[in-house]
Amino acid sequence: MKKILMIAALLASFAAANAQHMSEEMTKRIDDIFNAVYNNPNEPGAAVLIMQGDNTLYSRCFGVADMQTMAPVTFETNFCIASVSKQFSAVALMQLAEQGMLSLNDPLSKFFPEFQAPFFDDITLHNIMSHTSGIPDARPRNDRNFVLYSNDVTSVGYMKTLDHLSFQPGTQYEYINPTFQLIYQIVERTTGIPFEDYMQRSVFDRAGMETCCYFEPDRDIPHMAHGYERDAKGVWQEYDYGEESFFGTKADGALYCSINDFVRWERALRDNKVWTAATKRLAYNPWIQIPADAEYGYQPHTGYGYGFFVQDMPEQPTHVYHLGDNGGFTIYAGKIPERDLIFLFFSTRPDIDRLAMVNKVYQALGFRF
Repeated sequence: MKKILMIAALLASFAAANAQHMSEEMTKRIDDIFNAVYNNPNEPGAAVLIMQGDNTLYSRCFGVADMQTMAPVTFETNFCIASVSKQFSAVALMQLAEQGMLSLNDPLSKFFPEFQAPFFDDITLHNIMSHTSGIPDARPRNDRNFVLYSNDVTSVGYMKTLDHLSFQPGTQYEYINPTFQLIYQIVERTTGIPFEDYMQRSVFDRAGMETCCYFEPDRDIPHMAHGYERDAKGVWQEYDYGEESFFGTKADGALYCSINDFVRWERALRDNKVWTAATKRLAYNPWIQIPADAEYGYQPHTGYGYGFFVQDMPEQPTHVYHLGDNGGFTIYAGKIPERDLIFLFFSTRPDIDRLAMVNKVYQALGFRF
């Protein structure tokens, strides 16, 4: 019996040492991926976190969040998460569907009687959340002030007189921001509550999020990051509100969130604190496959759910994620639900090949995306 116990102890010791070696090797491989880009601590940076369950597999911050104050990026830094904001708006609509206040099969004409074209009778909430509406992005670009400072209501004003669609609703995928902006008014018109108030009470608070909030020009956002781009001389210049088109629209992209708060969000999604398990299955279902010629979002074997990209590679677990691009902000928020693994990569600069970096990290973790 003593010999058996000794052998078991030796095997356990060997396994622990081997796991430690593998962990160090994996960390070095991931470090190399990010160090190749974020190699100057005085330049715009990023925060990266990989967790499995309650275990942190990798966590590191690079560079600065604000080039004026030189405040470093931390896990409390609030980044504009750009289009990753869409999943929060989608959850709000799905909550209202769970409560029977609306149906995902409701047509847009039910909520927007001012939209004149009869085809709004054929476009449903399902279509706008899955980017299958056929509504073109026909926002006027000739007024610079409108482009820079438009909000969720003024940005979609063109739909009142829209007289054509790009395709029959439900038949194709085309990633369109203005359709998600419609959710702002749908929530308000359905509940009678301002969109921001509804999101705070029914989404952020229920998820236990502490500092997450929507951008407003006069709002003091704690630990706020700025986005940056290099100018023609190679100098970093601020590139967010006042420089980027339609930066301030909320339902599709103006949410500021830290890595710490986004972990709380992921746990709330996982544990069904903000929706039911049945609703989660709908959100993570790839309703439409993304064609290779799509302007935004193509990866092999990838479809779009409700506010989420869903990738089902052969012989790999399902990969659920979203990308965010707004001004200088470049965001990736992904997970592998089957393995309870989340991977967050929030950057304040856009001169990176984000998906190539993300896929290399997954390869270091043993996946093939």
